[in-house]
Amino acid sequence: QVQLVESGGGLVEAGGSLRLSCAASGSIFGLNAMGWYRQAPGKQRELVARMTTGGRTNYVDSVKGRFTVSRDNAKNTEYLQMDSLKPEDTAVYYCAAEMLVAPYVYWGQGTQVTVSS
Repeated sequence: QVQLVESGGGLVEAGGSLRLSCAASGSIFGLNAMGWYRQAPGKQRELVARMTTGGRTNYVDSVKGRFTVSRDNAKNTEYLQMDSLKPEDTAVYYCAAEMLVAPYVYWGQGTQVTVSS
């Protein structure tokens, strides 16, 4: 079992910044990657940013140049720095841990990010 605890969401004005944190604990042996997803009302959950254990990153086009994913391995914590936020970034953000073994994906509880115009 892997537990993921997210923090850092909130309300911010357009152009502002937030940093999300995701602390992982439990049986993280077999971790392949950690990522951030988001789901806005009426929309499907989408991948926002992802980092493999080897350090390779990928981002959805809409956040490139504005969001940065990073990890503190000593703390087993992944971060999502979100700058130049836009109202369309408003969503519930979820942390995910991708494992090499079943059940293959663990999810955090989600944290609300609201960007006002």
